[in-house]
Amino acid sequence: MDAVIILPNDPLSQRVLDFARLHVVPPILNHSIRTFLHASAIAAREGVEHDREVLFHACALHDLGTAHAFDGPVRFEVEGADGAAAFLTAEKVPADVVDQVWEAIALHTSAQIAERRGPITMLTRRGVVADFDEPDPAFEEQFPRWDIERELKRLVVDQVAHNPAKAPKASWAGYLTRGSVEPDDF
Repeated sequence: MDAVIILPNDPLSQRVLDFARLHVVPPILNHSIRTFLHASAIAAREGVEHDREVLFHACALHDLGTAHAFDGPVRFEVEGADGAAAFLTAEKVPADVVDQVWEAIALHTSAQIAERRGPITMLTRRGVVADFDEPDPAFEEQFPRWDIERELKRLVVDQVAHNPAKAPKASWAGYLTRGSVEPDDF
């Protein structure tokens, strides 16, 4: 029997999902949803208290910076965090919640830092890592991978090719563009 996967369906989460669908390519969207599913499973397994909708917002938008509309002058994580914050602020989300989502997105590639922040940031990071390191067939059945590793690398490297400042030497994008890591080496 297939596992039933239920995403948050409150009005704001639906608008977040629609916003993500509008901006990110399908492999990134599916990865973002799987990130939420992994993060939720980790939270349940470890008893981590968190706001499910806020976690969904952070996970669903964590790679927003790969989208053309959010390809600004700084690293994709920060551009995505800024884009998500602007969207949530326009949706009248309280500033403290916007800040949690911003932090989770900005730090999702920052090993040993994100894990020491609040539950939304920690769970978002761990959900990203789990999607690459511990793929779940049940999640992938409903939200296929569609070569996420190659697509994510292509999007990040293409941005850096147009603006090398987007890949500071010690950043994930910096390592990725120099070929010293693969997308799943977070």
